[in-house]
Amino acid sequence: MSVARTTSRPRHVPQRSCVGCGAASAKRELVRFVRTPDGRVEPDPTGKARGRGAYLCRNADCWEPAIAKGKLERALKTRLSGGQRAALVAYGKERLDSGAE
Repeated sequence: MSVARTTSRPRHVPQRSCVGCGAASAKRELVRFVRTPDGRVEPDPTGKARGRGAYLCRNADCWEPAIAKGKLERALKTRLSGGQRAALVAYGKERLDSGAE
């Protein structure tokens, strides 16, 4: 006879670290950026895009310095142009101000 489980194990929540401040948090609470196979750096709201990924928390105090000081570049092992940096900062301001995503 088989005995049905009455208690289930707690679900595993993947943890990731913010490249800006180093704080560990649940993967879904962070914003993922991906370096695509063709070399572009773009936000990955689904968290499933192919390529090398890095995470930033949703804290505005962490976001801009991480991009400006090159922490995101080091994590993704690539160079960002001035236009790419500006686009990522603008994306962050849009997302952080509206509370979306």
